[in-house]
Amino acid sequence: MSAEATTEGRARGSGTGGRGIARNTAIFSVLTGLSRIAGLAREIVASSYFATSGAFSAFTLAFQVPNVVRSLFADSALSAAFVPVFTELLEHGKRREAFRLASALLLLIVTVLGAITVLFVLCAGFVMPLFVGDQLAPFEDLTVGLSQILFPVVLLLGVNGLLIGILNAYDHFTIPALSPLVWNLVIIGFLIASNQVLEGDDKLYGYAVGVVAGTAVQLAMGALTLRRIGFHFQLRRARLRDPRVGRVLLLMLPVTLGLGLINFNLLVNSALGSLVSENAPRAIDAAFRIYMLPQGIFSVAIATVLFPALSRLAARRDLDGLRHLTANGMRQVLLLLVPAAAATIALATPITRLIYQHGEFGPADTELVATALFWFSFSLPTSGVNLLLTRTFFSLQRPWITTVIAAVNLTVNVAVSVALYAPFGIAGIVVGTAAGSLAMTLGQVVALRRELHGRLEARETLAALVRMTVAAAALAGVAYGAWWALDDLLGRSVPAQVISVGGSLSLGATMYASLVLAFRIPEAEQIQRLIAGRLHRGAGR
Repeated sequence: MSAEATTEGRARGSGTGGRGIARNTAIFSVLTGLSRIAGLAREIVASSYFATSGAFSAFTLAFQVPNVVRSLFADSALSAAFVPVFTELLEHGKRREAFRLASALLLLIVTVLGAITVLFVLCAGFVMPLFVGDQLAPFEDLTVGLSQILFPVVLLLGVNGLLIGILNAYDHFTIPALSPLVWNLVIIGFLIASNQVLEGDDKLYGYAVGVVAGTAVQLAMGALTLRRIGFHFQLRRARLRDPRVGRVLLLMLPVTLGLGLINFNLLVNSALGSLVSENAPRAIDAAFRIYMLPQGIFSVAIATVLFPALSRLAARRDLDGLRHLTANGMRQVLLLLVPAAAATIALATPITRLIYQHGEFGPADTELVATALFWFSFSLPTSGVNLLLTRTFFSLQRPWITTVIAAVNLTVNVAVSVALYAPFGIAGIVVGTAAGSLAMTLGQVVALRRELHGRLEARETLAALVRMTVAAAALAGVAYGAWWALDDLLGRSVPAQVISVGGSLSLGATMYASLVLAFRIPEAEQIQRLIAGRLHRGAGR
């Protein structure tokens, strides 16, 4: 092996073993959790100013359209297509070729996404009204104006997606997990400042400017980190005709369609919501923010940290290792998201009231958001598993399979939501999301078993899932009972709600942890050993 390859192995080897993966997952989970909490704080501040008003629903739609485009051409799609090819070059000691590939992609991203951004800003007046339903028609001009300010984040996130892919390939997860925290803090600053100096709907323009500024800061953090790990773009040597650029783009096409279809579900929810009421798009989005907190802390962290390891196993054609790592990752996701779903099902209204019911946000708004959160909760475990399975297909460089399944997900989601939104309102729209997510999970499991020429430890996973579900049901019962007693005793001041909701969740989590350990679920024992090992090392210092 060349010295260059040896150096690459040393640079990245620390994260490849089980202990390294566990450590990276823990670090990523903590930082991502903090960023999700900051994101929730951002939503709390924004909701206290704008509640579920029609103007805030306009902002929601204006943000979701560039977010869909971002998922098509930037960020996760680019990273998912780039990491396997870049990692393969590093695995074979081709460091210079890897650097040139990244440089060529940077030129391509800036050129293409820059052109798309300019085109959208010019055509927003024709595009955005397509997503505005009758109930939101009075806010059409506001929706257009906000989307024009927000759309440049597509270009910024395109470059950022490439930087994150490079960092992840080097098993560097700290800054990619920390930068969203900073992003949220920057936006909160702009939100508070704009509400002090602006009036009426202009305050939402201040919010939009804050989103663009926060994204620019996030990009700068990734760029500075690349320099510290010794990576340098080689723009003069970049060749757009490099066959590996074409290979990344071919991989990116189905990845783009797959991730784009998944993100398009949110836009569909908001567009249908604008047919229900002017409040519904924002209410659905507010519930989604709570829903994404456990997703970001657990499933996103696990999938992100495992992705480079999955890519290395796929590059070596170690199908046995790939099957085991994927199955173990699925059980880890379920271990953490099944109880999270049970908690939000049991306490949807108290959680929503505590988080959002401040300032202009009143009881009627709480009822709308809690309804959406209740039904979103049923898709929490399947959505987390889908994220990991999708990354496994990407690591195999077989993304077309998951793309087709994502199209089925969207079809089921739209069909169910369209059928149910008129009689059931917000609940009917969100049930469509849960149905589509379940269909995608089943489809991906069947397809991946065929790709890997063997079962994905289905018996072990189902047995563990049954035990997790029993433990989660106990969590829900204990949490609701404790909340009811504490709420009746303490009342509903903010400190009292913190105690009643936080205390009941803590009691429920304790019950769940005790049961999964008593049931001897291997993944629970893995976490217990990790925590015990860290405590032991800490005590020994």
